[in-house]
Amino acid sequence: MTSSGTNTAGLMGSAAWELLLPAASAPTRARGRALQAALRQAIRSGRLTPGTRLPSSRDLAADLGVSRGLVTEAYEQLTAEGYLRSGRGAGTWVGDAVRAARPGARDLAPRSPGTRADFVPGTPDLSLFPRAAWAAAQRAVLAELPHHDLGYPDPRGLPRLRTALAGLLARRRGVVADPERIVVVSGVAQASALVGSVLHARGMRSIGVEDPGSPQHDGLYAAAGLGAVPLPLDEDGLALGPLRASGVRAVVSTPAHQYPTGIAYSARRRAELLGWARSVDGLVLEDDYDGDFRYDRAPVGALQGLDPEHVAYMGSVSKSLAPGLRLGWLLVPAALTEEIVERKRTMDLGHPSLDQALFAHFLERGDYDRQLRRCQRAYRERRDALVAALAEHFPETRVSGIAAGLHAIAELPERFGPQEDFLKRVADAGIAVRPLSACSHARTGDGGVRLVLGYAHLPPARIRAGVRLMAEALGG
Repeated sequence: MTSSGTNTAGLMGSAAWELLLPAASAPTRARGRALQAALRQAIRSGRLTPGTRLPSSRDLAADLGVSRGLVTEAYEQLTAEGYLRSGRGAGTWVGDAVRAARPGARDLAPRSPGTRADFVPGTPDLSLFPRAAWAAAQRAVLAELPHHDLGYPDPRGLPRLRTALAGLLARRRGVVADPERIVVVSGVAQASALVGSVLHARGMRSIGVEDPGSPQHDGLYAAAGLGAVPLPLDEDGLALGPLRASGVRAVVSTPAHQYPTGIAYSARRRAELLGWARSVDGLVLEDDYDGDFRYDRAPVGALQGLDPEHVAYMGSVSKSLAPGLRLGWLLVPAALTEEIVERKRTMDLGHPSLDQALFAHFLERGDYDRQLRRCQRAYRERRDALVAALAEHFPETRVSGIAAGLHAIAELPERFGPQEDFLKRVADAGIAVRPLSACSHARTGDGGVRLVLGYAHLPPARIRAGVRLMAEALGG
């Protein structure tokens, strides 16, 4: 390095100096942009701190082996952007407008790190994702997609996908499916937000939620300006007395497979719930989160099929394909359709067109039906493995709820309680479980051990090993 280069390194610091060297070896036409990018990164990262004096353009150009004009242009560009400051005859300095960025990017995805066995519910087996079929669909769609379909889409979704979804939902879930009233969304969370915001705009300030129920409902509807009113269940489903007394005119329900208790609403309760909705000119938000997965008989059809004008139907591919796809659907009553569509438009201008076209292709070819059958077989086997393992290691455990979905409720004999002690001992052993009380607004237990055990994401061997580890943690 030249004597001027020694001075450059001293002014800038050796770490920042080294950051600029690759820019000098970049292809000629890209060298200027590379130098500018390297200087920005050095300032953003804190390697070049505010108040640091930079070498003259002549010295830096000589040390890097580039033209002086290239360095001068870089200095001028970064001065215009606010990274540098300069004055006639006063040199060039790092400005004080920039603050060092935090290094790296954190991953806030929900996980249970460091566990020996994870029975937390809600996640499908992501290894079952049909990568080959999905990749083939993607190639086909990229080859055939008209250019205009890459523009801003209909906020409801591509007509092709809405038509395919209408056929799927009518055939598999018994809904009254009008493609004009289907809105493609990024999942049940967005569907809930859309409906909640429209209800709030219409003057509603509260919404009923099942208790116990999904822990996410409170936050989802609070963001839309609605307070969640917990409503108890009985053996048939949502209890009608407390619902009528609550004064709410909208309620969130999981009638095909109630989360988390696992019951299916009785035919009588389904009819009573719809009768309530008609009597108050209200709305039932049907969350059909795992309605395709029933193992002892054909799934019960969706509630929406009985009264499409008083039920908003929500579903997604989160349990059948992968939650990371962020793809779902909302089927709304005619009276709400226009407002829901306008909310979707202002929220995100519509779901990504390419993703929609890909899923439409996947549906049309029958790939989605094949995926559902594959998951059905796998999850039924895993539920059987869980029930058998509990019977072996925790005799007299009662598994309640219908044979369906991706989780089961296990009520352990009293000798394994109290629940607080049980939870501490299994957590200390590296086993992640969720108590049923965590899904209740009261958040209190009666001393017994009642767990919501997720099994879909675990192969049978890991289910058996996990239950055995749980028993060993309790000295069983």
